[in-house]
Amino acid sequence: MDIYLHYVYDLWVEQWRRQRATGPMIAIRYADDTIVGFKFPSDADRFLRDLKDRLAKFGLDLHPDKTRLIEFGRYAVHHRAARGCRKPETFDFLGFTHICGTTKEGWFILMRHTMRKRMRAKLLEIKESLRRMRHLPVPDQGRWLTQVLRGYFAYHAVPTNARAISSFLHHVTHHWWRSLRRRSQTKRLNWNRMARLAAKWLPAARITHPYPDKRFVVKHPRWEPSALAAPARICPGGAG
Repeated sequence: MDIYLHYVYDLWVEQWRRQRATGPMIAIRYADDTIVGFKFPSDADRFLRDLKDRLAKFGLDLHPDKTRLIEFGRYAVHHRAARGCRKPETFDFLGFTHICGTTKEGWFILMRHTMRKRMRAKLLEIKESLRRMRHLPVPDQGRWLTQVLRGYFAYHAVPTNARAISSFLHHVTHHWWRSLRRRSQTKRLNWNRMARLAAKWLPAARITHPYPDKRFVVKHPRWEPSALAAPARICPGGAG
């Protein structure tokens, strides 16, 4: 499927950028999900029309509930405020809700928060797993939870997402506590003792990834992605 989309979509997008775009654009695809950014709204409108025609040639179409044109980026807040509009919409991509935010100094910042429905689904999965392994020794459960949390944080511990990963850790601890209290030998396990147990086994919720612009400058030092001042960047089959 990825090879097919590389021909149907990736190569076509690059050709469209060279031949039809009137301003800078950026395109990122992961599997069958994609986002495309433009400097000019007219390019966005034209691209969407042309993309629908392109996909129709191969018997494909865009998901009606997931396809939107939105105003987003460092200038969107000011442009919309000048027109009396509300703040820019958000969008979901690769497990994160992307939000136009500002720093304490008033500078634009791209905020990424773990999608709520994804977090709820993962917590439910962990809760069910803890129920099944309730009678295993506590160290075995602790080691398993450590692996789960490290894997989760490796992806989700990005800047501006500290509150979400802290909440995730708290809920995991709470689920573990309730699971342990259902064991006859740990019914008197209070929250203070549980907090010490969690501190012993569970990794702390810390931001481990740098800001996107710092990572990008290392790879592409000549332009800034948030300014949309570069040619299209296609990332097929994996997160860029």
